[in-house]
Amino acid sequence: MNKELRKDADIIIERSIKAVLPDEAVKRALKDFKPGEGKLVLVSAGKAAWQMAAAAVEDLGNQDKNGTTARGIVGGIVITKYDHVKGDIPGVECCEAGHPVPDENSFSATKKALDLVEPLGEKDTVLFLLSGGGSALFEAPLIPGEELQDITKQLLACGADIVEINTIRKRLSGVKGGRFAKAAAPAKVFSIVLSDILGDPLDMIASGPAVPDTSTCEQALEIADRYGLKLSDKARNLLAQETPKELDNVTTVITGSVRELCTAAARAAGELGYEPIVLTDMLSCEARDAGSFLSSIAITHHKDGRKLAYIAGGETVVHLKGTGKGGRNQEIALSAAIGLSGVPNAAVFSLGSDGTDGPTDAAGGYADGETVTDLKNKSIDIHSYLDNNDAYNALKAVDGLIMTGPTGTNVNDVAVLLIS
Repeated sequence: MNKELRKDADIIIERSIKAVLPDEAVKRALKDFKPGEGKLVLVSAGKAAWQMAAAAVEDLGNQDKNGTTARGIVGGIVITKYDHVKGDIPGVECCEAGHPVPDENSFSATKKALDLVEPLGEKDTVLFLLSGGGSALFEAPLIPGEELQDITKQLLACGADIVEINTIRKRLSGVKGGRFAKAAAPAKVFSIVLSDILGDPLDMIASGPAVPDTSTCEQALEIADRYGLKLSDKARNLLAQETPKELDNVTTVITGSVRELCTAAARAAGELGYEPIVLTDMLSCEARDAGSFLSSIAITHHKDGRKLAYIAGGETVVHLKGTGKGGRNQEIALSAAIGLSGVPNAAVFSLGSDGTDGPTDAAGGYADGETVTDLKNKSIDIHSYLDNNDAYNALKAVDGLIMTGPTGTNVNDVAVLLIS
C-alpha cells in the first residue's frame, strides 16, 4: 500500500464528512420555521435521523408541561439504522431498525410515528426530518412484512436504480408517496430533507413520505415486468393504485446534497496540494464500471507531473451474482485496483457519506497501484472475489477498507482518484 496516498485519502475523507454533517444545515433551515399555535411534534427518519433530531431539539428546545415554551417540541420519535443512535434526546423516543431491508422494528417504529401524528389538529405542526435510508426505516407495509422484505431484496439484487426501487415501494406502503402527510392532516408538516438522490427529486428521497408523487402506476408496473419481480396478486394490484398527487399541508426545505459533498472533497484535496477536478455529482452506473473508468484516468495522467484529484459523486449500482460480502463503494475500489496495478502514484477511494456501504460495517474501500500485488501475496484472486461480489473480504485482507463508523449524515457517495 502507498502509505502517503492512503494518509491523504483519510484526511480528505475526514474533512469531507465533517463539512456535510447536518447540524448547521438543520439549524439554517429552521430560521424561517413558524409552527402553528398548537402542538409541535417531531418525526425524524433515515440514516441521519438522530443527528438531525438532536440539532432540531437543541435549536428549538422542548415545551414545558403547560406548552408555554416558544416553538418547543412536545414529543417526537427518531427512526434510524442500527448502531446510529448516539444517545438520548430530551422528549424524543429513539428507535433503531433494519436497512436496506425493512424489519419488524421498522414497522413498529413507524406505527408509533403514525400514532403520534394522527390525533393532531389543524393548529398543530409536525416537524418532519428526512434523510436517505428512510425508505427501509420508515415503513408501514400494505402487504405482509415478509413479502415486502422479499420484494425489497429482489429490487436490490436485480440492479434497479433508486428511483425505480422507490417507484415500487411507494405503492406498497402506507407512509410513502405522500401518504404520511395525508395521515398527519389537518396538521401542517414542515419537512427538512437531507438529499441522497441525484438531482434532489423530493418525491424519491426516502420514497417521498410528505411529497406529492410524480411517478405513475404505469411506470411501477413496467418496472416490475422489466425486472421480472415475483409479486403476489395483492402486491400487483397495489402497483395499479395511484398515490397522492396533491398535498396542501406541507412545506419542504432541502438542506445538503451530494454536490456539497463533492465540493467539500475538492476543497479538502486542494488544501493538500492537489488540483481538484469535479467530474460529476450525477454518477450513475455499474460500480465496477466506475472503478474501471477512474483507473483509466490514472493511466492517462499519472505521468503528467501534477498532483491531481478527480472527484465523482453519485450512486452506482451492483448486480448481485455472487454470495460474498460488500457494497457498491468497496466494489468501485476493488475494480479500480485492476487498472491501477503497477501505477506507482495513484489511488482510488470511494465511500458512502453515512459511514456504511451496503450490509457491512465499512464506509467504502481504498485501492492503489500495489493492491493487486498485495492480494496476490495473500493468495487472493481479485477477479474471483469481484465475481462473487466479495469486495469486503478482499479489501479487508490488504487494509483497504474505509472504516468511519456511522457519521450522522447521508448525502450519497463520493469517489476520488488521487494522482501524486
